[in-house]
Amino acid sequence: MSAFQSMDLNLVIAENIAWVYYEQGQWKEAEALQVVVMEKRKHALGEEHPDTLRSMGNLASIYKKQGRWNEAEALEVVVMDKMKHALGEEHSDTLTSMGNLASTYWNQGRWNEAEALEVVVIEKRRHALGEEHPDTLRSMGNLASTYNYQGRWNEAEALQVVVMEKMRHALGEEHPDTLRSMGNLASTYNYQGRWNEAEALEVAVMERRKQA
Repeated sequence: MSAFQSMDLNLVIAENIAWVYYEQGQWKEAEALQVVVMEKRKHALGEEHPDTLRSMGNLASIYKKQGRWNEAEALEVVVMDKMKHALGEEHSDTLTSMGNLASTYWNQGRWNEAEALEVVVIEKRRHALGEEHPDTLRSMGNLASTYNYQGRWNEAEALQVVVMEKMRHALGEEHPDTLRSMGNLASTYNYQGRWNEAEALEVAVMERRKQA
């Protein structure tokens, strides 16, 4: 094994340990390791290497868990721009980075900025993956959530109905993503005071989860 391969293996191990800390809610420990991994990858691979950018994205996720939105956003903007340059606008990693930044905007109540990114992600995933791919459908669900938080119930409902029907077709009635889409639509009905429709969906979700 070369010195470079050995270093890379050590960084993979360190990043895995950082993820264990992340899953346990040990944010400071996760952050400390992830910063080391990111800096070493920058030095060894360069700022635009996909592994460096993924390390930066992981650090942004740790910041988000601590509510450090400005620091997360700063990293995610860099990751998104460099992913676009290195991998292209339609690469799955680029689209994931755009979705991550949209999520940061969403958590700050910056609905217009979140929506703008989410619309782009949907269109590019439709083009690259097709209308019924789970990643496309999850992106549509994210945009529906943004509409919900703006009180745009009709637009949210229209998207959620499409997502639910296509999830059923692509993944089956009892798949967790299908059930989640049904629950999301039920929430939209609840927001509108459409209690009977909400209840019917919620009962269906509960029954299918029992069977699973």
